[in-house]
Amino acid sequence: MKKTLYLMRHGQTLFNVEHKIQGWCDSPLTELGIKQAEIAARYFDDNKITFDHCYASTSERACDTLETVTHHKYPYTRVKGLKEWNFGRFEAMDEFLNPKLPYGDFFLQYGGENQQQVQDRMVKTLTEIMEKEDHHDVLALSHGGACANFVRAFEEHNIMHYRRGIKNCTIFKFIYEDGIFSCVDIIEPDFSELEIK
Repeated sequence: MKKTLYLMRHGQTLFNVEHKIQGWCDSPLTELGIKQAEIAARYFDDNKITFDHCYASTSERACDTLETVTHHKYPYTRVKGLKEWNFGRFEAMDEFLNPKLPYGDFFLQYGGENQQQVQDRMVKTLTEIMEKEDHHDVLALSHGGACANFVRAFEEHNIMHYRRGIKNCTIFKFIYEDGIFSCVDIIEPDFSELEIK
């Protein structure tokens, strides 16, 4: 049976603005980040998309985005498996300290995760969620690095392929069937009205 997963990145945060490395550490959504989530909500509203279950990373920025996007209408479950890449001792440091992509095993030596661990964690978490019998239309709120690694895990099955760099509140639509996720659409909300102000 085909099921649908909407996997989404959170809105802009204080650390995004300050160019801080933000993995397992957290910072609040900015005023712009909240407005981004409100605009992203229109995609679901305009297309009359409803969810039978919603999930969010345990990070506040993901939970707050989910609550805004769903107009506080849905209960949701917080799941550690949807958290961002753990950057170890680099957490909350300046972004210019990041190594060049791909990060590979770099952060392991500093108490963080390697790329394969992030990907495996996301695949395991989202597979377990979608395998639940009553889960047919699911929203999951996560993070840029975590989403990127999840999308890459099913590259050969994807119809839509993302370009490097996942903008805040980007929505990935997946069809899930027989243990395989296929990305069928990538929705980047139009924030042009925010840039005018």
